[in-house]
Amino acid sequence: MQVRQRHRHRLLLGTLLLVLLAMALLSLSLGAYGLWPWQELDPIGRQILWQLRLPRTLLAMAVGAALAMSGATLQVLLYNPVAEPGLLGISSGAGLCAMVAMTLANAGGWILPAWALALASFVGALLVTALLVGMSRRRRLDTGRLLLFGVAIGILANAAVTWLLYLADDASLRQFMFWLMGSLAFGGGQLFWSLPLLLAGPLMLGLRGRAMQLLLLGEDQARLMGLDVVRERTWLILLVCLLTALAVSLAGVIGFVGLVVPHLLRLAGVTHPRHLLPASALGGALLLLMADLLARTTLTSGELPIGVVTATLGAPLFIALLMRRHAAT
Repeated sequence: MQVRQRHRHRLLLGTLLLVLLAMALLSLSLGAYGLWPWQELDPIGRQILWQLRLPRTLLAMAVGAALAMSGATLQVLLYNPVAEPGLLGISSGAGLCAMVAMTLANAGGWILPAWALALASFVGALLVTALLVGMSRRRRLDTGRLLLFGVAIGILANAAVTWLLYLADDASLRQFMFWLMGSLAFGGGQLFWSLPLLLAGPLMLGLRGRAMQLLLLGEDQARLMGLDVVRERTWLILLVCLLTALAVSLAGVIGFVGLVVPHLLRLAGVTHPRHLLPASALGGALLLLMADLLARTTLTSGELPIGVVTATLGAPLFIALLMRRHAAT
């Protein structure tokens, strides 16, 4: 039975990888300027490929993998099947701190470095995550109450962001709005420093698959089996905050990726964190690449915010999951 299940997991991972490669090739090819593999590229085509399409494709895959793995990890950490950086307010907290940093930089006439934006996002994500974990453990909140608490934090953060938008000048307003709704248009030039971190984070999460499996058994049982629960929880929280902060600083606030991908994989029979994490990375990369392709090619006059696309795809599934859980209880 275990051999058959292992074979199914490998087959699923292989299928996801092949579909992801095909989607990446499609993402490199489609656009206002077609770049098909059988065509010989002119100088303009080469410039578009190497400076625009390839960085954006890599960014979409890296951010999607980071968000999906963050969602899968949070669901283990909080024992909450609907935990996700966007729904729990973590992305909103990261976005708020990033917006504060951008507003202060604009007011002072400074050019905000990319690392400073990522650091501000990390601080916001860490504060919200620490608050959620603390409330979950001290007040022993159930799934529904913890979700409501996270939604309330997100609403407060979004209200503060609205104030910042109201006070922003016209030159900054459009950029702020497009960034808040999610976009991969501005992050491709930051791949040099961000891609190593976006790759290292999922790798370190993947190495903690056994620890996450023990945490699913409960903290007491995990301690009996030799796991340093406090240390592992701290590492997992820091990694989730790092990945969420990087995703927000590079692509803005993008929701539902961390919710949709792990749930679809669990429906496909992938439940062990050791298998769920790499599958979530591939599935998240594939989902965000598809969403970015739709955002770029749906309108001829411009592009849709990618956060709008993921919300359109993810919100109906989230409602269906809540209805299914309600029917089960």
